[in-house]
Amino acid sequence: MRPEKPAKSVRRAKRLRRNLSLPEAMLWQILRTSPGGYKFRKQHPAGPYILDFFCARANLAIEVDGIAHDMGGRPAHDERRDQWLRANRIDTLRISARDVLDSVGTVAQSIVDIVEHRLTAFGKAPPSSLRDTTSPSQVDGENPEGF
Repeated sequence: MRPEKPAKSVRRAKRLRRNLSLPEAMLWQILRTSPGGYKFRKQHPAGPYILDFFCARANLAIEVDGIAHDMGGRPAHDERRDQWLRANRIDTLRISARDVLDSVGTVAQSIVDIVEHRLTAFGKAPPSSLRDTTSPSQVDGENPEGF
């Protein structure tokens, strides 16, 4: 079962979608094309948190972290957030904003590679666009026996 999405989080996510940081905007230009056939969402609400990007099929949050994530109480906040997400069967992939700025294509490909690896480990079929027409269909979403 997916975490609840409080109305406050949904409103905040909508606002954040209009105001992406430069690294987020650069990465979104690639992820929005469904690389590898995988769908990504931007500024996705998950409980009280907003995920920079989310691949539901792989239960993977992708966070683009700038220098602010290393300062003040931010590391502790990020750890609490990651723990909450893990408790809700969502793993977090943290990527530095500098890496995105330096090589967005390489970062996007590494995300697709990680998604593919996770799906193979979970025993999930590839996206429908990549399946043979004779393979059984599989619904994207949750697997009650784990990820």
